[in-house]
Amino acid sequence: MIANEQLLSTDILTREKILLDYRMACESRQVSILGRRDVMGGRAKFGIFGDGKELAQIAAASAFHRGDFRSGYYRDQTFVAALGELQWTELFAQLYAHTDIAAEPNTAGRSMNGHFATRWLDENGLWRNQTELFNSVCDISPTAGQIPRALGLAYASKLFRNNEVLQSLTNFSHHGDEIVFATIGDASTSQGMFWETMNAAGVLQVPLLMSVWDDGYGISVPVEYQTTKGSISKALAGFQRESNDEKGIEIFTVKGWDYVALLETYLQAARICREEHVPVLVHVQELTQPQGHSSSGSHERYKTKDRLTWEAEHDCNRMFREWILTNGYATQDELERIEADAKQTAKKARAEAWSAFELSTKDDFDSAVSLLQQVARHNPRSAELMAIREELRRTIHPLRRDAVSAIRKALRILRNETSSTRQPLKTWLEQTQEGNADRYNSYLYSQSPESPMLVEAVPAQYADDAVPVDGYILMQRYFDSLFARDARVVALGEDVGLIGDVNQGFAGLQEKYGEIRITDTGIREASIIGQGIGLAMRGLRPIVEIQYFDYIYYALATLTDDLATLLYRTKGGQKAPLIIRTRGHRLEGIWHSGSPMGAMLGSLRGLHVLVPRNMTQAAGFYNTLIKSDDPALLIECLNGYRLKEKLPDNLAEFCVPLGVPEILRTGSDVTVVTYGSMCRIVMEAAVQLADIGIHIEVIDVQSLLPFDVHQLTVESIKKTNRVIFTDEDVPGGASAYMMQQVLEEQNAYRYLDSAPKTLSAKAHRTPYGSDGDYFSKPSADDVIDTVYALMSECEPDRFPAL
Repeated sequence: MIANEQLLSTDILTREKILLDYRMACESRQVSILGRRDVMGGRAKFGIFGDGKELAQIAAASAFHRGDFRSGYYRDQTFVAALGELQWTELFAQLYAHTDIAAEPNTAGRSMNGHFATRWLDENGLWRNQTELFNSVCDISPTAGQIPRALGLAYASKLFRNNEVLQSLTNFSHHGDEIVFATIGDASTSQGMFWETMNAAGVLQVPLLMSVWDDGYGISVPVEYQTTKGSISKALAGFQRESNDEKGIEIFTVKGWDYVALLETYLQAARICREEHVPVLVHVQELTQPQGHSSSGSHERYKTKDRLTWEAEHDCNRMFREWILTNGYATQDELERIEADAKQTAKKARAEAWSAFELSTKDDFDSAVSLLQQVARHNPRSAELMAIREELRRTIHPLRRDAVSAIRKALRILRNETSSTRQPLKTWLEQTQEGNADRYNSYLYSQSPESPMLVEAVPAQYADDAVPVDGYILMQRYFDSLFARDARVVALGEDVGLIGDVNQGFAGLQEKYGEIRITDTGIREASIIGQGIGLAMRGLRPIVEIQYFDYIYYALATLTDDLATLLYRTKGGQKAPLIIRTRGHRLEGIWHSGSPMGAMLGSLRGLHVLVPRNMTQAAGFYNTLIKSDDPALLIECLNGYRLKEKLPDNLAEFCVPLGVPEILRTGSDVTVVTYGSMCRIVMEAAVQLADIGIHIEVIDVQSLLPFDVHQLTVESIKKTNRVIFTDEDVPGGASAYMMQQVLEEQNAYRYLDSAPKTLSAKAHRTPYGSDGDYFSKPSADDVIDTVYALMSECEPDRFPAL
């Protein structure tokens, strides 16, 4: 570990700065105290605050420049406020879940308090100039979940500095000078995502400044139960570089109550990061939690009296106060005035935020009360309606749900009344629900002009003499054209670079475009995804590889908690148009043949999940995604790289639209819905079925999220009156999802003459060997027998039971 430098200029420690910092620390402490009271008093559901961390965060903010990024911890309120990016009214508005972006610009009430986000996107969903902003990536609550993306944010600075072509993207970087301030609680450093990221940062040598706020506990568990040697800085000592020529990280330790040392530490750490692009760990020790972990309980349950006494004595605000007095920067009276002002500032912000929150729901509340009274007049069920009105009127701290629920109850009571009696209630409900859909349900996917749903389809075109090539060659040609035309595109993953990926889709491209654009990584799926998320957040267009689809579980937490929710949890304020490339489906073996689609569909709402049947369709999807701004997971067919496909003439231009199935074969007897490698199996079965007089219509859905937006499948079922959904996922997985979409969303049940069927793989993984594959996943024989059984049921004379 290296010693802290002395402050180079006495100008840093001016009386004005010191007292402003003290004021900030006092204000932040007061809003923490009032916020907790609001939770305990019923104004909010839960609260978690940054008390005890104020001084360290003020010091960190002093080293933060415009264009830098914070990828942080949900206790960073002082950090963000010290940057001027958080008003205390906004903190309380978030605590109350105020849905107005003007009042709560971070998440529009969608995240609990302590989750801060700079609005990088304008009202149209297009990028603002990040170099002019103090950038906070929207926090997430899962422990250490904010860390993988920090690697990518820092890696982007490395690319912007070292790739001259990117230096024209001046809205995203100023020659790669931006550094990333990641913050994490000490207990969360036990998570694998933290260790994986720190290792990768040391390998990559990126400007990542990792602050560990160490208050000695992870809720009730002391640090000695969590970290080797009871110290994350000691545990990471092997990462410390021994000379400036050696790759590694720098490590600082500093007390969280030592104002001067904190300023010195962060100035030096930021300088090393910014100038040398070397990652730095700042282990901030001896912090406290004056109010305990959160509003869920008291820390007096698990801390000894001696510990509580020590925390009171070493509270950073108290220690800062004593230092100011000892060094003569202010008098007792001056500090007491600052403290009194801070209390009033916090109270005023709380009152204003609560008043604004109540006002935001008042129109709905008042109009519902008035409408119930109006409808009750001269109505035979007036007493019941007025009881609902009175219950609503007497509600303490009414929410929108209270008004909506009251109107819905009234409609049920009036179910037998004339439509004219019910219509005012129905109109109110429809109008209110429209507003609530925007407040609570919008921005799962892009609503910008760059939405992939707005990219027009461009068919593949072929020359008359087009020669079939192996699928991997088609992918090589495609990626070559993509990298040639778009300097923002980078690819990274295991074995992507030198050998051109395990299936040769990038063969020869690293040599052509350089390691800076096509880069090998270690075996570290979670931070590979994080690397991609951070790059995408900074205006680049990364394609990151999960080598085999089965390995996606290593990265699933980052995908589902961070990437999939980003646009939604910021209500359109942030985006990360990352493309995740992987390969799966048909292959023999427990771990390289996976098709865990149901797990993806349940976890990744907010991403598009695309399942092309061949490499041509995959290329068309990539073209669509590069033109758009939503993240997506694209699963290529693992057994398709050696199959022959014609090479389109317009490989760089043709686009496959999302959510549009393709009919691969027309038929009149049974509709068979599938995707990916199963398309080939079903088409093989279709030929054999035709020989015995059964003609199936084969539909390749092509994308699962979104699914069949034009409802082509139900049109097929209107013709055939029978349907089978088949894939390689487990029973009840994606096949059941497709059934739900078609029968429930498309109302196809009305046109069925036979029970709908699903044909999936077995519940277990696929055993090794060709027999294991045959007896575990749907084969052409399985498709034939399932279709035949449906036809035998309705025409037994023509198709006797097998």
